[in-house]
Amino acid sequence: MPRVKRGVTARQKHKKVLNFVEGHRGTRRRLIKRARESMMHALAYAYRDRRNRKRDMRRLWITRINAAARMFGVTYSQLMHAIRVANISVDRKILAEMAVNDRPAFAELVKTALAAVESQDQAQAQAQG
Repeated sequence: MPRVKRGVTARQKHKKVLNFVEGHRGTRRRLIKRARESMMHALAYAYRDRRNRKRDMRRLWITRINAAARMFGVTYSQLMHAIRVANISVDRKILAEMAVNDRPAFAELVKTALAAVESQDQAQAQAQG
């Protein structure tokens, strides 16, 4: 069986890892064993946080919608209920954008949604009594 010299491939693998961990501090960017550990942790954190970013953005949108809704005397949950009753199909991302950058449009949306809830309540009251 022929002899295999592995210096070139090992150096390529090491170089790939060391290039990945540029910017890390201390031995995490100089020593191959520590660099590989650092790289694996970094990749795991990146994978996890790509999912967490979606969660964080949704929380931010809800906070912004709630703050804007309270300016019109309604809570976030009441507003979302009213939007569902009014059959308005606008997601939280767009609602938050409207709340921050387009107040008049957001105000009109709130009025429309609340009017739909009032008309539904009146219809239910007539049906019962």
